[in-house]
Amino acid sequence: MRRGDLADLTAFVAVADQLSFRAAATRLGVTPSALSHTMRQLEERIGVRLLNRTTRSVSLTDAGLRLLDRLRPAIDQIDGALEGLNEERQRPFGHLRIHAGHLAAAAVIAPVWSRFLSAYPDVELEIKADQTSPDIVAMGYDAGISTRDRIATDMIATQVTGPLKVAVVGAPSYFAQRGRPRSPSDLVRHSCVQYRKDHDGPMFEWPFTRNGKSQKTSIRGRITVNTPSLAVRAAVDGLGMVYMVEALVEPYLRTGQLVRVLEDWSPILEGFVLYYPSHRQISATLRAFIDLVKASPSLTGSENSAEDLLATIS
Repeated sequence: MRRGDLADLTAFVAVADQLSFRAAATRLGVTPSALSHTMRQLEERIGVRLLNRTTRSVSLTDAGLRLLDRLRPAIDQIDGALEGLNEERQRPFGHLRIHAGHLAAAAVIAPVWSRFLSAYPDVELEIKADQTSPDIVAMGYDAGISTRDRIATDMIATQVTGPLKVAVVGAPSYFAQRGRPRSPSDLVRHSCVQYRKDHDGPMFEWPFTRNGKSQKTSIRGRITVNTPSLAVRAAVDGLGMVYMVEALVEPYLRTGQLVRVLEDWSPILEGFVLYYPSHRQISATLRAFIDLVKASPSLTGSENSAEDLLATIS
């Protein structure tokens, strides 16, 4: 099929429906003379007369009627497909794929995914959570969630959380046996849940801030993990203290399963942004997800940043 054949055949259907070049031209947004010229070219190209014309009327030839009967289902399907795309552009629909680090997935996506899927029953949500920083376009993701300093400059980024406060926590049973640390220097006498991004990478050192001064503390412990959820579970089970974003341990603090220590030493972390390609028109589905995340209760704090933590576990 030539590039212009579909447009010409669509124009023919419009003329056949209206039996008027003027009315069909209005429907198509062209002039009557241009439409008449298009029909003559189509007839010359296929070698068959499709329309009978007089100065006062237009009618279909037998060949035109047979062509119209065959074209009608195809044109209706094309119109339906285009209308479906228009509806998809206007309402959340289809598959939404998001890449995030473990911490970002737990802190940003998990709190809202139930409401999101309930609000938009025609959407399927796929989350890929790992420690990589992929090319989301090449990997087929609609968006990613990370800290602003870790995304490419050609991405559009929108802030989806406020700053994140750190909490150092442990189980009441642990503190009953070991006592509570009063400063980071006391951690050398405690068991802490260690974090390592890669199996052969360095152990994460815990950053602390007080009175405008920052320090990092090496910790020791018998449990090493590579996901926030395992770290929190180890703390709940009394295996040691954990250094974690407050939002992820707050439910356990409410129930008393975990107890907070070193609060006046705990820093504030930079919040997360959701990012997507700047050259891609944002879909209604992604827009609805962003709006829901931003409307959720924000994780608040100050503007200071502990970038090493986010770079390690998000």
